[in-house]
Amino acid sequence: MSVQVEHLTKTYGTQKAVNDISFEAKKGEILGFLGPNGAGKSTTMKIITCFIPQTAGKVTVCGHDVSTEPIEVRRHIGYLPEHNPLYKDMYVREYLEFVAGLHKIKGKQRKTRVDDMVEMTGLTREQHKPIGALSKGYRQRVGLAQAMLHDPEVLILDEPTSGLDPNQLVEIRNLIKRIGAEKTVIFSTHIMQEVQALCERVVIINKGNLVANDAINDLEKRVKGENVITVEFLGKTSKHQLAKIQGVTKVVAAGDMRWQLSSNLEDDVRPRIFDFAVRNNLVLIEMGQETFSIENAFQQLTKN
Repeated sequence: MSVQVEHLTKTYGTQKAVNDISFEAKKGEILGFLGPNGAGKSTTMKIITCFIPQTAGKVTVCGHDVSTEPIEVRRHIGYLPEHNPLYKDMYVREYLEFVAGLHKIKGKQRKTRVDDMVEMTGLTREQHKPIGALSKGYRQRVGLAQAMLHDPEVLILDEPTSGLDPNQLVEIRNLIKRIGAEKTVIFSTHIMQEVQALCERVVIINKGNLVANDAINDLEKRVKGENVITVEFLGKTSKHQLAKIQGVTKVVAAGDMRWQLSSNLEDDVRPRIFDFAVRNNLVLIEMGQETFSIENAFQQLTKN
């Protein structure tokens, strides 16, 4: 595993910011790391990236322990923190060359890596501007460029799309997808559409506790539990009649001629509902299946 977190705990006095959480992230995976404000996400990311020590538990990155081999861990990690710290008086290219020097990237390789990152993050037109003169969205791009400059195996991105306009957001999303095909990406966000668009698996923590560590498809089964189909007929029928449709487990009136029919996730009852309408001379005006939303799952798993 690229990143292995085992029974991680972080306490501040009597407060447990992170409470005995375990998860892993593999190469070629984009892992969504979610939770409400104050849940312990940034604390966990700071431990993984060797900024703060854990109280208990173990974290390894590409086989290196964050407690005993922090320098090796940092060589394998690129990190974009939530409050993207940049030297705003420096020019974009100057700053990236400075960071390349910190990573001991020299000569032609330094120029090549800086050129590549400038192009990859869409900073070509801004590379000779002071960082302080850039919009927040372009400063995020500079932060992404510095995180990827030394070609790390693992990227830790804390709110990487914060402050981006819709066009920039799509560009950065596509960039993260390309990176995630070859590297390990752990990213935190409050934008649930980003999670649904980028991730196959999510880890959700709430008040320091792990509440989900699932593939999105498995999370749907766990949270949703059942299919809910809304139907509207032109013509009268009854709850008793609808309950007789094979596979329907619950019927709820949703209006004068509207109903909500529940069934098991594995059982698609829509063809039987259509047959029911035909047999009973009913006109089927509407039939829609409730779609899974990662936002709804997040709310269910993190509500008080």
